Amino acid sequence: MTPPADTPRRLRKPAWAGRNYSLLTAAAFVTNLGSHGALVAAAFAVLESGGDGGDVGLVAAARTLPLVLFLLIGGAVADRVPRHRVMVAANALNCLSQGAFAALVLLGEPRLWQMMLLTALGGTGQAFFSPAAEGMLLSSVRGEQAGRAFAVFRMAMQGAGLGGAALGGALVAVIGPGWVLAADAAAFALAGCLRSLLDVRDLPAREAGGGMVADLREGWQEFRSRPWLWGIVLQFSLANAVVAAADAVYGPLVARDHLGGAGPWGLALGCFGAGTVVGAFLMTRWKPHRLLLVGTLCVFPLALPSAALAVPVPIGALCAVMFTTGVTVEVFGVSWMTSLHQEIPEDKLSRVCAYDWFGSVAMVPVATALAGPAEAAFGRTAALWGCAALVVVVTAAVLCVPDVRNLTRRGARPVTGGSAAVDGAPEGERSPAR
Repeated sequence: MTPPADTPRRLRKPAWAGRNYSLLTAAAFVTNLGSHGALVAAAFAVLESGGDGGDVGLVAAARTLPLVLFLLIGGAVADRVPRHRVMVAANALNCLSQGAFAALVLLGEPRLWQMMLLTALGGTGQAFFSPAAEGMLLSSVRGEQAGRAFAVFRMAMQGAGLGGAALGGALVAVIGPGWVLAADAAAFALAGCLRSLLDVRDLPAREAGGGMVADLREGWQEFRSRPWLWGIVLQFSLANAVVAAADAVYGPLVARDHLGGAGPWGLALGCFGAGTVVGAFLMTRWKPHRLLLVGTLCVFPLALPSAALAVPVPIGALCAVMFTTGVTVEVFGVSWMTSLHQEIPEDKLSRVCAYDWFGSVAMVPVATALAGPAEAAFGRTAALWGCAALVVVVTAAVLCVPDVRNLTRRGARPVTGGSAAVDGAPEGERSPAR
């Protein structure tokens, strides 16, 4: 019996939400739910073990340093071997490292070097995961609906961040950071299981390349040939560094001294997550013609949270600032993914994404490690105002690049080697796994 014509229309998923896309979105939701809570938990685990702001910065830097060291290798590996295998292996490493971190916190007083070592293992996993994951997602959809697909993906991911940060802050205050870290380990295990179900049966064998160095050189040529690409990566290498220092080091300290501790800080991070969800929803409806111009203008509010912490403003005002920043930053995020999707050949996506990630995080270990000494030398307030000012300066500078102002939205993404992705299931030479 044939159902009424309007029934399947209500129940059927969009054409771009195929099996792989749906699995990738579900897995990202799970990992972001755990990781945003763990971000709060890790900082307060250090503080509760007797550490100070400098120690919080060292633990944060320990995660980012191996991320910087191994990202380019991870990108080359992800363009050589099936990306889903790289992702599952990385999830397993993250699960084990977070589980051990949780056990240390729950069973005794963790030492600083132990927390740094386990955090570094997690960063190593992320270095291999991120290029493979981004390449897989970018290849899982095509055509004019790509921007909407990315917006929905990011809405799910940021929604998980909203719940994870708020819930994580509350749970740290009630039951302590150890259990929140354990939940993050379980989230990585579940996400790895979901990613192992990705359908890669129709993928042909990868062609032999010219070696790791040749692959890295080819990715570099692809990266450096686009001024809009390296200009924005350079912008975010500085902006991300100071924002990471403000969020990972100064934010928990301001929360402890002025806002009431982990709970309010988790609420503020949750409001940022709520803003990103709203921003992603906005981008499911809005398709700005000048992708990077609109996106870059929306980066300026990223300076506001650091300024709010410098004052510091009451928790209600801080939550409003974080929400607004989340909305605008997500407009940039969707615009950026759409630009990469339409401009970068599929078989080079992971390597280009690795250079993107590398540039974006390269300065983060330095900034987080120096956050404590900078606070001692200049004071926390001056350091936070400096973070806000630098975001404004580098964002204004990147608008001087003509390609940033002029790159426009097109239709379907360029396809290399005859490959295309239909309904989330890639066909042809490459099929990423995120």
